[in-house]
Amino acid sequence: MKTLFSKYLLIILLIPIGFGCSRNNENQPIDKVDYDGFVMLSDSLSKYRETRLIDETTFNDFRTDVNTIVLDTRSKEAYDEIHIEGATHLNFSDFTEKKLRKIIPSKKTRILIYCNNNFDSKIPSLFDKSIRLALNIPTFINLYGYGYKNIYELNGYVKEENTKIPLITNNKN
Repeated sequence: MKTLFSKYLLIILLIPIGFGCSRNNENQPIDKVDYDGFVMLSDSLSKYRETRLIDETTFNDFRTDVNTIVLDTRSKEAYDEIHIEGATHLNFSDFTEKKLRKIIPSKKTRILIYCNNNFDSKIPSLFDKSIRLALNIPTFINLYGYGYKNIYELNGYVKEENTKIPLITNNKN
């Protein structure tokens, strides 16, 4: 009887430990999606982002500085087809603290971002996305949220054939 009681007592004591792995200190389930936090971060960045929009000439000047990285967060396929010369690729869906730190070790590094919606092109990898869903927006917000504050975004819409920004293309068409 004592052995049976000991087994039940052990099970009763271990159950909270097992469930505690997926709960916070108040014993509530952990929610790993914070929509309200994302909206608050986005709203707080609106005016700051406006000060970080740069024209093609400034983007091109910044691009050549050794303490600057041009970050292309489009798909690997799109990047391989066409990208800004010297750009580093990290697919937006792969953003994690560890992966970002690997390619951008210093939070002080100047980061330049761009997306399809910055270029008028016949190449499918640069076709426009929905204006409200342009990749620049979530890329900017996420980089800032991961602690990278020195972000600049290409502003405007430039024709691929007339841009001063050198593009590398592997277009087979």
